[in-house]
Amino acid sequence: MGFSCGIVGLPNAGKSTLFNALTTGSQMVAPYPFSTIDPKEGKVAVPDQRLDQLARLQKPQKTTPSHLTFVDIAGLVQGASKGEGLGNRFLAHIREMDVVALVLRLFADENVSHVAGRLDPLEDFHTLRTELLLADLDSLERRQEKDQKAAKVGDKVAGARAAAAQRLIDQVSAGRGLFGLAPQDELEETLRRELFLLTDKPCFVIANVDEAGLSGGPAFQTLAAALAAEGLQCLPLCGKLEMELAALDDPAERQEMMEALGLQRSALDQVVLAGYRLLNLRTFYTLVGTELRAWTIPEGTGAAQAAGRIHSDMEAGFIKAEVISFAHFVEYGSEARVRDHGLARVEGRDYEVADGDIVRFHFRP
Repeated sequence: MGFSCGIVGLPNAGKSTLFNALTTGSQMVAPYPFSTIDPKEGKVAVPDQRLDQLARLQKPQKTTPSHLTFVDIAGLVQGASKGEGLGNRFLAHIREMDVVALVLRLFADENVSHVAGRLDPLEDFHTLRTELLLADLDSLERRQEKDQKAAKVGDKVAGARAAAAQRLIDQVSAGRGLFGLAPQDELEETLRRELFLLTDKPCFVIANVDEAGLSGGPAFQTLAAALAAEGLQCLPLCGKLEMELAALDDPAERQEMMEALGLQRSALDQVVLAGYRLLNLRTFYTLVGTELRAWTIPEGTGAAQAAGRIHSDMEAGFIKAEVISFAHFVEYGSEARVRDHGLARVEGRDYEVADGDIVRFHFRP
């Protein structure tokens, strides 16, 4: 599994359009708020040129890519942290995501209403961020109140936890999110993990532009610069255009249209790349029997842990890993020829699996 990405934004920002483009789905798209009420989930294969190249060389009977999940979440409105709109239902869906993509509207369309009656993507960003901060503040204050009561009757751990919550409350109250902020101690780390804090999640921004805005006009440049100062990457995507591209069944026709529009990568490619970078994910490959398969792991994962992603018994009984680099496999064309040239390595359980490694695990059943 790759990662789960929640598509979040104000109503009518184009979330469902982008969801359909990313998943070739059929989520309802309507020019009025809350056309999406319940979250819709779509699982898609991760585009992987290396996997395609390995498949051409190896010709396996079955090729299995990594997959990731997109979730189209109902539109947030100002006051969601206090129950406005879909309130807590909306926020609960975000807590389940690995990554959050904030969709900001940069396209003008008199047929598509804006909940605030104006087109101001930076103000929309501040609305979204404020609601996430307020939701985290509420979660932290509730937990702190509970721990403070426990501390008064002699629970020392609860007292220390309340102090950890206060450090996080101070950070959130100052308008700063928690992602990228290293925990000061184990108590704080546990607290953050247990509360599934929204601003602790990796986040990037999608600027939903019209076709003319794909070249990165002044409005996008101003927005991207402001977001960069917040430490956020901003991708210019045209949801309507991407949905049209996704509807083309012929890959050659789709590529021709992308080239005509000056698009080097699809929306899916760009979102996958942004997510993998934020989460520090790596891909390794296995060739077992007739199946070639891609696996997604965090950077720094040891060989035994990587084996455990396939099956827990493989981690428990790990003996060794035979590793071939992607470059060597492509150069010599097969696992056997790489071995003949002495370029297959044997690694132990603590070897950090590198991006692109082709790995054969040996383990005791």
